[in-house]
Amino acid sequence: MPPVVIYTKATCPYCHAAKALLKRKGAAFEEIGVDGDRAAQAAMAVRANGRSTVPQIFVGDRHLGGCDDIHDLDDAGELDRILAG
Repeated sequence: MPPVVIYTKATCPYCHAAKALLKRKGAAFEEIGVDGDRAAQAAMAVRANGRSTVPQIFVGDRHLGGCDDIHDLDDAGELDRILAG
C-alpha cells in the first residue's frame, strides 16, 4: 500500500469524515495538522495544485483531493484500487 497523507484541521468535520472513511478502508495514514501553521498550509496548497481547503489527501504522489473527492472515488469503486497501489 502506498503511503497515505492527509492534511487536516482539528475542528473540520470534513477532515473527520475523510479520516473515518480511510479508517474503514483499513488505510494507515499520516495526518499533518495545519491549524495555525501558515507554512504547513502553504506547503499543502503547493502540493495540492493551489487548493487551500482541508482536508487534502494524497496516496503516494497522487493527489486525490478532499473529502467529497475520496467519497466519490469510493462510490465509484476506485478508492480500494488506489489504496492498494
